[in-house]
Amino acid sequence: MKSILYPFAFLILATSLVGAERPNIVIFLADDAGYSDFGCFGGQAKTPHVDQLAREGLKLTDFHAAAPNCSPSRTGILTGRYPSRVGVYSYIPQPPDGLHPMHLPASEITLPELLKKNGYKTAHFGKWHLGTLNSTQPQPDEHGFDYSFGTTSNAIPSHLNPVNFIRNGEALGELKGYACQLVVDEAIQWLDAKEGDDPFFLYVAYHEPHTRIASPPEMVAQYSYDKNRNEYLANVQNLDDATGRLLAHLDTLGQRENTLALFTSDNGSLHDASNGGYRGQKSMVFEGGIREPAVIRWPAKVKAGRTSDATLDHVDLLATFCALAGIQPPQDRTLDGVDFSPLLTSDDWERDQPLLWFFYRSIAGAGQRAEGMPRRCRRGRSARMIGS
Repeated sequence: MKSILYPFAFLILATSLVGAERPNIVIFLADDAGYSDFGCFGGQAKTPHVDQLAREGLKLTDFHAAAPNCSPSRTGILTGRYPSRVGVYSYIPQPPDGLHPMHLPASEITLPELLKKNGYKTAHFGKWHLGTLNSTQPQPDEHGFDYSFGTTSNAIPSHLNPVNFIRNGEALGELKGYACQLVVDEAIQWLDAKEGDDPFFLYVAYHEPHTRIASPPEMVAQYSYDKNRNEYLANVQNLDDATGRLLAHLDTLGQRENTLALFTSDNGSLHDASNGGYRGQKSMVFEGGIREPAVIRWPAKVKAGRTSDATLDHVDLLATFCALAGIQPPQDRTLDGVDFSPLLTSDDWERDQPLLWFFYRSIAGAGQRAEGMPRRCRRGRSARMIGS
């Protein structure tokens, strides 16, 4: 009897949260941005658009990456599962010949797959890093994306005039401009070309501020630190500018009210000054490596100007977005995240399961693991190192 009634109860809950209209969902994902790189989190970069998102939505101060580097972190976002469970245990290198065996398997059920099967239009823009594009490994369309424009890994030779972008399997050669602006240009074109009124899911995975950095000189000139720091802060500012352009375009299309926009990062920064004073950095399972800036704006549902110290993680996104879209999460496998959708409208929410991080190649030395203990969400605690 329980197995028969559960889906029905789930649908009642989803309907009460969402109402008649399912939200559009946009994930803005920075690459290697630390907890305090953005103004609304105490950062030195000029980031008016992310700051505005925080003022107009919900600022999350205890939000975490699924892992402290690129590929496993993205795996957690798209699958709702710990990356070690999926078999993506570190960043995926690009061997000079052949393919690295590590990739996101076709057997995994991803967030875009679930959304697409339930009427969403889905598109990926930017860094993939879950396998090699244009290869025998599963491609973005096999993981639920109707459209893909991006790179296998980092922008080459740098963010400026990259040569390695691929659109739906077609290599494009050199493109003129900065990677984040090219990514947003493509997203805008896709939105303009999209037909019908179906809800959409955009996964906007920036290359910035991951090395090799290239930033607009006029932005670099606005800072007065050392040369490398100035370049880095301008890089963060440039991706903020790109984010603002896409948000503004959504406004012109009349999609502001019912679009849930999440801005966050894939892992901590390599720069200590960017990690909010927390211990460690990228590739370490300390707060500096896994605590991320995060804001959610959804004008139709989320009251502006709220802040929550709920302990949350990338792996929570799949369950949460499924709930908001009225979709049954996968029942044939373990999901490690929880649905935090009630937090969007109320501070009275409790996490009912702990979080776990494991990273075998920490630059702190040997493998590291950490766990976040479940506590009342509004007094949520951050990860606690328990072994190495």
